[in-house]
Amino acid sequence: MRKYYTLLLALMFVCIGCEWRLSGSGSESEPEVVVERYDRIQSLYLTTGDFSALQQMNTGYPQQTRTLIEDVLRIGQVNDPEINVKFLNFFQDTTLQILIADAEREYANMDDVDRDLTEAFSRLQTMLPGIEIPQIYAQIGSLDQSIIVGNGILGISLDKYMGRNYPLYLRETYGYTDEQRRMMTREYIVPDCIGFFLLSLYPMPYDHELTQLERDVHFGKVQWVVNQALNRTVFNTLYTRNVGHYMNSHPQVAIDQMLKSTNLVQTSTLFRDSFHSK
Repeated sequence: MRKYYTLLLALMFVCIGCEWRLSGSGSESEPEVVVERYDRIQSLYLTTGDFSALQQMNTGYPQQTRTLIEDVLRIGQVNDPEINVKFLNFFQDTTLQILIADAEREYANMDDVDRDLTEAFSRLQTMLPGIEIPQIYAQIGSLDQSIIVGNGILGISLDKYMGRNYPLYLRETYGYTDEQRRMMTREYIVPDCIGFFLLSLYPMPYDHELTQLERDVHFGKVQWVVNQALNRTVFNTLYTRNVGHYMNSHPQVAIDQMLKSTNLVQTSTLFRDSFHSK
């Protein structure tokens, strides 16, 4: 019995960073998107100091660990001999320990997120042929960035999607507005993933100082595509409505072409009725 129990524990640890999937559970016509549970390995190390979990973070997810430590938390370089201690100590704050426990409880199951991501990326690949789906994983940050995109990976910070009325969000210390908290929910994970992914492929132009109209137009374009990928209206603004009207009136314009366009003449034409529609 003791040998069986030891084997069971070993199998549980091996599967911390993944989720069981029945063979044939995904559609043959589309790639199944599954959020890799890096957060579970991270949580194990940060709450117990388990060295084997730290090893799995560094060997199994080196890019994710570097991004978390250097770009999200900004506590040092991964090659710093003392970085593991700094990393562990950073999360010993009582508030962050509560946040870790709450996030792991709230997101014990992410099957709904996997399903919605699979459907959204399938539609996105139809609209934008040739795009490659990034490696998507979950992590726990420190109430800073929500989505991290770059170098073929996309990270979801679960701590930024704990619900509109999550107690930490209501603290004056963090200064979240009601509008910000409205979008810090489970329902916005997939729209944010698609939106930030698109912004990484079609960033704001950097060759000149942008006007506010140009910024609003660009975000409107991206958000309209997000709505199409999700097959529902998540973002309903003057700019997304105008993009929809323009694309319906110009079926010959490809979505890729629309997203890439920085032509001011087209921009002014696309939104010529903006100020009259307010």
